[in-house]
Amino acid sequence: MRFDWRIYVARAVRLWRGSLQLRTIALTVALSTLAVTVIGGYVVTSVRDNLFDQNRDQVIAQANRAIAAAQEEFTQASDSGTTDDLELVQISAFRSIAAIISAEPSVAIRRAPGQSGEAPLVDSRTANFSFSMVTNAMRLTLANADEDVAAWQPVALTSENGPADPGIIVGSMLRLPQGELYEIYIVYNLRPVQDTLDFVQGSLALAGFALVLLIGAVSYLVVRLVIGPVRVAAEASEKLAAGELESRLPEGGDDELATLARSFNRMADSLQRQIRQLADLSRLQQRFVSDVSHELRTPLTTIRLASDVLYDQREAFPAATARTAELLHAQTQRFEVLLADLLEMSRYDAGAVQLELEPTNLVRLVEDAVAQVQPLAEEKQTPIRVVAPGGYFEAEVDARRIRRVLQNLLGNAIDHGEARPIDLYVDSNSDTVAIAVRDHGIGMTAEDLGHVFDRFWRADPSRQRSTGGTGLGLAIALEDAAVHGGVLEVWSEPGAGSCFRLTIPRRRGEPLGISPLGLPPEELVAEVAP
Repeated sequence: MRFDWRIYVARAVRLWRGSLQLRTIALTVALSTLAVTVIGGYVVTSVRDNLFDQNRDQVIAQANRAIAAAQEEFTQASDSGTTDDLELVQISAFRSIAAIISAEPSVAIRRAPGQSGEAPLVDSRTANFSFSMVTNAMRLTLANADEDVAAWQPVALTSENGPADPGIIVGSMLRLPQGELYEIYIVYNLRPVQDTLDFVQGSLALAGFALVLLIGAVSYLVVRLVIGPVRVAAEASEKLAAGELESRLPEGGDDELATLARSFNRMADSLQRQIRQLADLSRLQQRFVSDVSHELRTPLTTIRLASDVLYDQREAFPAATARTAELLHAQTQRFEVLLADLLEMSRYDAGAVQLELEPTNLVRLVEDAVAQVQPLAEEKQTPIRVVAPGGYFEAEVDARRIRRVLQNLLGNAIDHGEARPIDLYVDSNSDTVAIAVRDHGIGMTAEDLGHVFDRFWRADPSRQRSTGGTGLGLAIALEDAAVHGGVLEVWSEPGAGSCFRLTIPRRRGEPLGISPLGLPPEELVAEVAP
């Protein structure tokens, strides 16, 4: 399996952005670590400098006493001493130095540069001293300084069994009885000082780590105390948004969080009362529309029978009376359609709609809808073209409701199409089917598009309609699409016409996929019906 680091980075980013608690604790720990590191570094640097300065001063003072003792040994020697005598004096001087520094000395004596004649004393050193530790700069400093002035420099003392130890080498001038000048060097090992500094550094690092952990734990507890109620409030808000109006926050105490909980609960109580009032009013309205619609069916049936009789006998009436019978018949039919639409909307509002699903060939369904409106289209001299590119045209739908949607969309297109061709597209893919009705008429403005699915709304109330619409057709079509799990969408531009696209899943209950038709669809590619 191939490792993709971007997945883990994306997860980390989502976790970081989605958790206020994580961000707060992480930032607190990071800033605390930075502060502890800076303070610890400053403390370690100060301790190191103080330890070094203090030990350097002690070492130089002790070295001065040791060198003075060595000088005393040579001063007491005879002026006519031989080389062997001077070597004995040198050994005695090394012993005096060892007695003063209380440790095995690391000492060396060498003739100072710039002197002529035979050296009365050969250069000598202890076994643990190397002349390579003395730099030329130090020798030059000794040559230019007074005889009783000591010079020093830091040095790394190598060891065969471990890392180099820090040390200080102190040097000065010795004058032999013969007047010859010799350089004397004493080396001090500062390993105990380094051990002390390492202990201080380790203690500070451990204390800093423990402090950061403590700060992280305290931050976690504090953030839990603050974020916990906020998370509970967020969950309660989500429940309210989902319709669980009984959701409330626990109240307790007198702090800011308790005030927030009380304010939230008062807001929730107010919202619950208002929503219940609106729900009661909505139920009353639905019940009123349903009851009135049902109560009007009986007298409407009687009026319809009477108007049919008068309409059938209109030729025997005078011209004015015959015209009245025709108007009565037309308005009675329109009233009957309006009453049927109101009953249908009341069923949707009450959630009492039942679908009669069956496998249906959408092309045949579209052809049936076109045949229903063909007389009106011919009257308006409006050609209707059906475009079916081919594909999976069969779907589980309520054929009556889909046919009603198409008849409504086609009727609107004929009324507003300005006698221009109407294109009806049918297409599908493996999981989604779509039908689009495209006219090239007057179109609608952006403001009209926001109200096109409102009940009893018309883009141009003064415009004469041929289909006798009730103003509920598009609202019912929208509900018919939604009950199938689909959507009804619209596109329109003034002067360019309008396009309504119905997209529904192939099988009820499946998620709605991508529509196989654009909005508006592309140009005609295949005409399968006139």
